[in-house]
Amino acid sequence: MGGADGGSPFGARHSVRVLLVTQYFWPENFPINHVVAGLVERGCAVTVLTGMPNYPSGQFTPGYGGPMPRRELVQGVPVHRVPMTARGQSRRSLALNYLSFALSASILGPILIRERFDAVLVYQVSPVTVGIPGALMARLRGGTLCLWVQDLWPESLSAAGGTSSPMIIGAVRQIVRWIYRRCDRVLVSSRGFQASVETHGTPPDRVRYVPNTVEAMYAPLTVPADAPERSELPAAGFRLMYGGNIGAAQDFDTVLAAASATRHRPDLHWILVGDGRMRAHVEAEVARLGLAATVHLLGHKPPTAMPTWFALADALLVTLRRDPIFAVTVPSKLQAYLACGRPVLAAIDGEAAQIVTEAEAGLSVPAGDPDALAAAAIALADASSERRAAMGQAARAYFEREFARDATLDRLLACLSEELQP
Repeated sequence: MGGADGGSPFGARHSVRVLLVTQYFWPENFPINHVVAGLVERGCAVTVLTGMPNYPSGQFTPGYGGPMPRRELVQGVPVHRVPMTARGQSRRSLALNYLSFALSASILGPILIRERFDAVLVYQVSPVTVGIPGALMARLRGGTLCLWVQDLWPESLSAAGGTSSPMIIGAVRQIVRWIYRRCDRVLVSSRGFQASVETHGTPPDRVRYVPNTVEAMYAPLTVPADAPERSELPAAGFRLMYGGNIGAAQDFDTVLAAASATRHRPDLHWILVGDGRMRAHVEAEVARLGLAATVHLLGHKPPTAMPTWFALADALLVTLRRDPIFAVTVPSKLQAYLACGRPVLAAIDGEAAQIVTEAEAGLSVPAGDPDALAAAAIALADASSERRAAMGQAARAYFEREFARDATLDRLLACLSEELQP
């Protein structure tokens, strides 16, 4: 889950009993894993209500699944897992995955977890329905209800290609309003989320900005010459690396179109590290377009290995589709990229692009523009090593200034413990 990163005055003041409700948790690789570790470091007693791990592959992690709940300890933290359907590879199976967790956690959560809490923290990536068992547990087990919004709904539902049905989107909008109205505080991971959160009925004085951060292992590294990871990479050339979920929101059609436009540069390699629902599509397109020489899909890698992979890249790629919702989204991988001190190429609009520009950490181009992405990739490949090193140093400095782990954890704990303050 993560390592120690220093102390905080909160730990010396009081211990907060926190119930975390999240559809995703270790061994799935989400920032909430190291957030839990940080809360424990600060003296909190954390209990987790979550599902069976199956992200991003869509299949249950070996050893998990089945019709029965299970309890385990993850680095001393009690974790209650409820049965659910796996994500699979279709929209139908994904919808069942979302609904089955919300139903299962709502029914079994109160049975499995009977103690009372000072705060209930709901970690809301996709879907927003995770807020239903969260609100129920806060009502039954007490505690301040805090929803940490990582993904705006219903906006992201249509933006990611989930559905365009006005009836479904309208129903989801009502669910969102129902959840928001029951929250004592809504925490937004991007400042751009606040307007949407308020539009759905949350008073401004209940909204708090709590950005994502990453654990201490994400830092500039020097990789040994005999590291096994090197054998999976091109021996020479410029390595532009994407690390993370290979999904619809990440707009890999634009990435592949840019890679096709740079096929005349065999020294420019597009390296994709990760897995997800769109991986088979990406592999098929690489074969169809004849890009196997310059586009390399390396598959899923352990989270603990990602800093090493990032250190082996000459630049790191972050992408999102062109859509108003994504223009106010800051992907959590961006903080990891900045923390690792590597140049960033952002094919994205809005707030995330502004961060890269403000930080002077790399280059930013509009989302959905393959020609601009190809030109920027060539520009980074042709830049001097000194110029790219300066970008990497600026990236790390910006991370330490804006997204430091201790500062984010202190903000979060302040929200969770606000009712407890003397």
